[in-house]
Amino acid sequence: MKGRILNILKAEGGIVSGETISALLGISRVSIWKHIHKLLEAGYDIRSTPIGYQLVSSPDALYPWEFPEREKYIRYYTEVSSTMDIARDLARKGCPSFTVVIAGSQTMGRGRLKRIWLSDEGGLYFTVVIRPDIPLIMSSRVNFMVSVALVKTLRDMFGIEAMVKWPNDILVGGRKLSGMLSEMEAEGDLVSFINIGLGVNVNNDPVREEPMSTSLKRLVGRNVSRKEILDSFLNLFEKKVKEGNYDNVMLQWKENTATLNREVTIVTTSGEFHGTAIDIDDNGSLLLKQPDGCIKTVLFGDCFHTDRAN
Repeated sequence: MKGRILNILKAEGGIVSGETISALLGISRVSIWKHIHKLLEAGYDIRSTPIGYQLVSSPDALYPWEFPEREKYIRYYTEVSSTMDIARDLARKGCPSFTVVIAGSQTMGRGRLKRIWLSDEGGLYFTVVIRPDIPLIMSSRVNFMVSVALVKTLRDMFGIEAMVKWPNDILVGGRKLSGMLSEMEAEGDLVSFINIGLGVNVNNDPVREEPMSTSLKRLVGRNVSRKEILDSFLNLFEKKVKEGNYDNVMLQWKENTATLNREVTIVTTSGEFHGTAIDIDDNGSLLLKQPDGCIKTVLFGDCFHTDRAN
């Protein structure tokens, strides 16, 4: 109902009487006042006058009603330990594909290899549950599809030269803008669900704690809308999933990567490896040419560019 009231106020632009809203929504004026009060608490600037209500401004909000076409699939929390934990529970209970768990901030946001992902207010932190109809062997391609969709979204919206670092970080000018974490469960040889967790530095500033990071606010010199970023990304990613063109994902990723033909160090749970990143295979493993000339296939790890290129 809050979303419907907001839509009426946005559509009118000016003052809308309580009688008009009541007639359109079929609820009492007292109920309207209660919903208006809740919206005020949520950060919306709504002016109350003797003749009605006027929406003055909206916060950079990620509430479900801000995404009318997705509202029933979105779970928003002001603060959580991790959106991945909530999404895992929802997925195991059978939530529909493209359920999205969003947090204003996270107290225990995490990245690959159990690293901490700083999740202060102003950033964009969410996990998408998807249920692609693909065999288990192809599941890793979903991560690369996410990276491609996010890079395109950021380039189109802000004109920045966003690039992908293997396996799925997003860099601008060599500095980290976004990170990803994924979890999957399967039934036999088929994927049951894949949860994709993304953290994007938007209006927060992680540079003090992470000197090699950046944010959209730093890059474009102003606050930007997290809602518009998330909405654009979800629309593009969902389109790609429905098209199901998984055979072309790796080629698209290669066209947008900053890792290939670079000197890199790969940190894994079993040790460190050094060499030149020469390619990725069909499922996203990195082909690393080591100093002795041998080619090593690295399935998973953290990648560090060790040369001076951006």
